[in-house]
Amino acid sequence: MASYQWRPGDLRVMKRALDLARKGSGYTSPNPMVGAVLVKNGRVIGEGWHRRAGDLHAEIEAIRSATQDVEGASIYVTMEPCCHFGRTPPCTKALIEAGIKQVYYASSETEPGIKGEGHLELEAAGIEVRRGPLEEEARHLNRAFFHYLRHNRPYVIAKYSMSLDGRIATYTGASRWITGDAARLETHYLRAQCDALLIGAGTAIADDPELTVRFPDYRRVQPLRVVLDSRGRVPIKAQLFNADIPGKTIVATTNAMDPFHRSELVSKGVEVWTVPPTAEGEISLVPLLEKLMNHDVISLMVEGGAITLGSFFAEELINEVWAFVGARLIGGNQAPGPIGARGVAMLENAPRLDVFNTQKLQDDILIQAKVQPHQSKN
Repeated sequence: MASYQWRPGDLRVMKRALDLARKGSGYTSPNPMVGAVLVKNGRVIGEGWHRRAGDLHAEIEAIRSATQDVEGASIYVTMEPCCHFGRTPPCTKALIEAGIKQVYYASSETEPGIKGEGHLELEAAGIEVRRGPLEEEARHLNRAFFHYLRHNRPYVIAKYSMSLDGRIATYTGASRWITGDAARLETHYLRAQCDALLIGAGTAIADDPELTVRFPDYRRVQPLRVVLDSRGRVPIKAQLFNADIPGKTIVATTNAMDPFHRSELVSKGVEVWTVPPTAEGEISLVPLLEKLMNHDVISLMVEGGAITLGSFFAEELINEVWAFVGARLIGGNQAPGPIGARGVAMLENAPRLDVFNTQKLQDDILIQAKVQPHQSKN
């Protein structure tokens, strides 16, 4: 497979399959986003994408949309076709029965260079199967899914807004608004890509956020809201506990929470999880992430505050950073930065970042970067 020379047409069609896969963003979890394109005699005859977990897979959607007989066609799909029964039947059998002659896929649950069971089953049926092209792009698209498979816990994204001199608030605690309207709207689009949003008790008390996705025409289920509140400090009247706000809120706490406060939360429809505490009495993050994983959360956006982000940073649990940089200068020795706790002692211990996107949003800038794997336990 490594020596196969991909043609410009192959790249063009697979790029189209990736564009189709992105249409499933925010819908398919805990499944990956997948797109598929059918080609026969040099012409596209069918397209499809996985629309949401439990619905038809991209390959079946493409076959059903075909404008002519698919026998003898080639299919380009962003993920290796599955060969097992889940919520839907295996795609490999459907491709074999349809008479597909070539299968090109961009990524797989196996490591690069290793044939998976779906690949082998298709080859055994006499179909030409090749992995690629655009594997790197396909794996980036589903990076949360692949991390979830490998590490058995969610992919953690640290999101924050800061001034150009690295402050998230003034020395008095004022933080609205460091960034402008365009950056705040973009935050909602990014939230919509995640399964859950998390903040600490301090942020919940100081900002009283709804922690929802709000942009025109948003009709999906709201991401799960998670609040770290080891002692039950967030008042029962907080917006997060307002039953009129769509979505579900979970409070992660310890046995230190007052039982009456717990019962009040439960009476308002809030789910309360008791998580083992650290030696300092705070929430143990790894058990919490494992519990979220068991609730089909594969991507988690941590929105602050600095203490909460510092805790994730200290345990090397951050996989990616989304930093909004506002065109402001705040200054002051007492103005907080985005990541609290102790930090690193030596620069060589600081995680290096792989920046994959920068975007100008009016006067502000969004920087998106992955934490380089060799600098993380993840």
